[in-house]
Amino acid sequence: MSTSTSTNTKVTYGAVVNAAAESGDVAGLAIIEAVENQLKDNNPPEANDTLNRLMSMGERRENAMRYIATVLSIEIFENIKNETGYNEKRYIQNLKGLPRLPKE
Repeated sequence: MSTSTSTNTKVTYGAVVNAAAESGDVAGLAIIEAVENQLKDNNPPEANDTLNRLMSMGERRENAMRYIATVLSIEIFENIKNETGYNEKRYIQNLKGLPRLPKE
């Protein structure tokens, strides 16, 4: 099980990912790791802003990470589905809309 330290909080990736299949675990862990890297690198800074905002609203860090990972997953899916490339503007807009999840 992978672990990471970000924003002075140790997270066990497996505690965030709850997939029914091993392949889902692998994909989920990769997305959580990508979010952790965004937080560590503060790139985009809106990822840290979103994490802090969600936690200040009462979300546990694990749930806040799930929200952010969901938005990143949607961005990855849109990129693959429409071959549009990464759209940082859309990603940031979706982060700012959390905890309301985007439709796609």
